[in-house]
Amino acid sequence: MIVVMKPGATDEQVQHVIDLVRDYGLKDHPIYGSDRTVVACIGDKRAVDKGAIETAPGVERIVPILAPYKMASTEVKRERSQIAIGPAGFPIGGRKVGIIAGPCAVESREQLLRAADAVKAAGAVGLRGGAYKPRTSPYSFQGLGVEGLQLLAEARERTGLTVVTEVIGLEQIDAVAEYADVLQIGARNMQHYPLLEAVGETGKPVLLKRGMSATLEEFLLAAEYIINAGNKQVILCERGIRTFETHVRNTLPLASIPELNDKTHLPVVIDPSHGTGHAYMVPAMCKAAIAAGADGLLVECHPDPEHALSDGAQSLTPAALRDLTGVLRHIADAVGREL
Repeated sequence: MIVVMKPGATDEQVQHVIDLVRDYGLKDHPIYGSDRTVVACIGDKRAVDKGAIETAPGVERIVPILAPYKMASTEVKRERSQIAIGPAGFPIGGRKVGIIAGPCAVESREQLLRAADAVKAAGAVGLRGGAYKPRTSPYSFQGLGVEGLQLLAEARERTGLTVVTEVIGLEQIDAVAEYADVLQIGARNMQHYPLLEAVGETGKPVLLKRGMSATLEEFLLAAEYIINAGNKQVILCERGIRTFETHVRNTLPLASIPELNDKTHLPVVIDPSHGTGHAYMVPAMCKAAIAAGADGLLVECHPDPEHALSDGAQSLTPAALRDLTGVLRHIADAVGREL
């Protein structure tokens, strides 16, 4: 349920409601809006005296939460969430559309710094790159591990870009959180619930990718695990789902953008690289995603895609990324956004 406070309710009144909620064994999630404050209450409400809470000073009304994903729902928070990422605090979810680009995997210092310089020159706000790679084949390149994280941190120092990299196991969380600005949960781990709870406890922004066979409700319930662990800084990433089609690596359902924007206040970014698997398709999907209301793009860019150790076929060249961002600025402007 949601306890809606009256406009102008004092901090003491809000704290009194929080104390009441905790007395009944519920978990409180206060949300401070521009107009009023609400307190979302999660837990077993059978023993709760709603009348005692509803008549507390400063309370306007109590509203039930109907969606199974409580904290991620627009029932709890109508205003769009903005999540500040990186050294510059770029707001994902605001008027500006953020581009996060870089190689699939960190392969070497030279490769990463060349990519970072190109990404920065193209106007992106973040650098993506995997230090740990969950590959389908055990014989494929698995990443550089901590060395890769250190190279990402060096690239951030050099360019000022936000570092986004994936966590694939519980044992890596501390190391990744030490070096990265945004922790990514990949599609294969979307329902790894202990991992979701653990990254929720880090306090760092989390970019959560949709599982390749997950429904949108399952996607939002995965986000709920992170939020319920105490971290409201969740960015949703649509990266395509597995279907019967063979002309693409995955099917990128851009209709998920307006649906998610209707059902959740969390920012939504699109990964057209994994969503298609083909570099020539990426620019068109980027354009369509911004037109459909995406808050950001996660794009693979490699200085030498033909010799990439992973996902070269879906990686843009630096020149292609630079040309693309110029076009995307016009599209963002046409739909009332800014790149």
